[in-house]
Amino acid sequence: MGEKSKNIGIIIASAMMGATGQLLFKLSFSGGFLLFVSAGIFFYGTATLLYFYVLSRTHLSWAYGMGGLSYLFSVFLAARFLSESIPPARWAGVLLITAGIMMVGST
Repeated sequence: MGEKSKNIGIIIASAMMGATGQLLFKLSFSGGFLLFVSAGIFFYGTATLLYFYVLSRTHLSWAYGMGGLSYLFSVFLAARFLSESIPPARWAGVLLITAGIMMVGST
């Protein structure tokens, strides 16, 4: 596995863990506060450490752009686990962000 592929995998894991942390923070307000906040801090903290790893090995402009994946993941998690209604305009925005991330990732 090349260095770029490794960094992409790690940044995807970081974005997924960050979005999961945000989901857990949101769930903490509907009960189980201490459990969900603790789990959220673990996921968010781990995501940050992974991001630091990638940031130390690549360009900030690339890593930060790829970090936009967290928005994509958070929309899917909100729709799936919080039953949030995502309006069509937001889905269009997600598609545009995804296209931008793909352009950043390919450079």
